[in-house]
Amino acid sequence: MRLHRLGSYSWLLATPLFLAANVITGLRWRHPSFSWATNNISDLGNVTCGRWDTTRPREVCSPWHVGMNSAMIVTGVLLALGVALTWSALGRGAATRAAQLLTLAGAGGYILAGAYPADVNENNHFLAALLIFALGNVGMVLASLARRSPVLGSMREDSLALGLTGLAGTALFLAQVDLGIGVGGMERIAVFPLLMWTVVAAVRLTRDLSAGTNRPIS
Repeated sequence: MRLHRLGSYSWLLATPLFLAANVITGLRWRHPSFSWATNNISDLGNVTCGRWDTTRPREVCSPWHVGMNSAMIVTGVLLALGVALTWSALGRGAATRAAQLLTLAGAGGYILAGAYPADVNENNHFLAALLIFALGNVGMVLASLARRSPVLGSMREDSLALGLTGLAGTALFLAQVDLGIGVGGMERIAVFPLLMWTVVAAVRLTRDLSAGTNRPIS
């Protein structure tokens, strides 16, 4: 049970860390200033200054890119720890296991993205994005089918809503459709649901552990 709590705390730490890194690193931009509507999250981790991206050219210069890339790696580690330490607590069943493995893949995406900034190794960075955008969001949809899990079974609607939101954001981001919030804003619609989902799962698990009701559904 102690390991399960540690897993929950790992998930609860990952989201504020990632969001704080986005805000603080973005505030250090000067010329140009950082825009959540225009700039990708990856721009915060670029190690060089200059014009970037042939599809959507923009000036990128991130003075604190080391901090952002480090935060992405730590975020991925925390997400992975959360999966590993809550593995048995989330119960049994194919849907549960698939959701856990795909969430683990999404965690790996954060680690890969931080280790390989877009302007250092674009191919590896793109692979990292796919792990987060595609596998992480599909994992939430599968989690909505996990009826035998005491935690996931109680948050099926949340999992489905967040997973579909993330997948829709991914499709629109890849198609460069911004719906009025900018392409950068659409990327965040693709990325943030997985982080939100781990927070919801952690809160549900912590509550059940405190109440002593965390038992697999037979």
